[in-house]
Amino acid sequence: MSSEYTKFEGILFPKCFTMKNLKVSRDEFVVKDTDVVVVTYPKSGTHWVIEIVSLIRSKGDNTWVQSIPIWNRSPWIETDQGQLLLSKKEQNGPRFYSSHLPIQLFPKSYFHSKAKIIYVIRNPKDVMVSFYHFTKLCKFYETAESFSQAFEKFTQGTVPFGSWFDHTRGWLPLREKENFLILTYEELLQDLRGNVDKICHFLGTTLTEEEINLVIKNSSFSAMKANNMCNHSILSDEWIDNSQGNMLRKGIAGDWKNHFTVAQSEAFDKLFQERMAELDQRLFPWEQ
Repeated sequence: MSSEYTKFEGILFPKCFTMKNLKVSRDEFVVKDTDVVVVTYPKSGTHWVIEIVSLIRSKGDNTWVQSIPIWNRSPWIETDQGQLLLSKKEQNGPRFYSSHLPIQLFPKSYFHSKAKIIYVIRNPKDVMVSFYHFTKLCKFYETAESFSQAFEKFTQGTVPFGSWFDHTRGWLPLREKENFLILTYEELLQDLRGNVDKICHFLGTTLTEEEINLVIKNSSFSAMKANNMCNHSILSDEWIDNSQGNMLRKGIAGDWKNHFTVAQSEAFDKLFQERMAELDQRLFPWEQ
């Protein structure tokens, strides 16, 4: 196993996620009733939803999203920098942060709070493809020797943040709670306006038609790809190999069809049915 990873409670994490930080976030971090958290399995549309919520908070004005890095606007609770930033925000009104943590490692205090979570799901085939390309760009991930190797690791759950199936199955039981909102990447693509309205309602925020139009415009793929505060181009060479391209690669659904063999697709579909069959399939609005 690569020494680049931290292993905590049987799950792999990038080296920037230390055991100390993971323990602090789970056992000591105090979630407040007014907190808003975006929770995802990696490569599921995290940055897109962070950008949308950021713009809802600024009523569509893009000044904030174009001047403050996305990881400072919505810090990662499981990192040292994120925990430091969030400790400083405690006296400055409602906090907004993000996490890739599986439910069993999420702050225990959340489950006794009224904090709001937005959980984003994406077709795991597209997640796998996106992650495969992402590892070529990010130096804190081990790069698979081939897509076939990436497929094996993903389906076995021997990748950072663990199994997609375990992560998703862990969080979905909270879907009936009033402070828990599920979004899917595919539905965001199909009806961004409707989902912006849904997020506003969930957050208790009212925007004018003009403000909603600005949220939609400034959270478009092209706007985000050109925004250095969210495309990660300002990160140092220590973390990102910018010669490999922009972190925001395509922003589409169905790219898995350009990578999966017929055999891989069939094997994955079988695994999906084995692991997720008892769940309401309407939760997964994508073509297998």
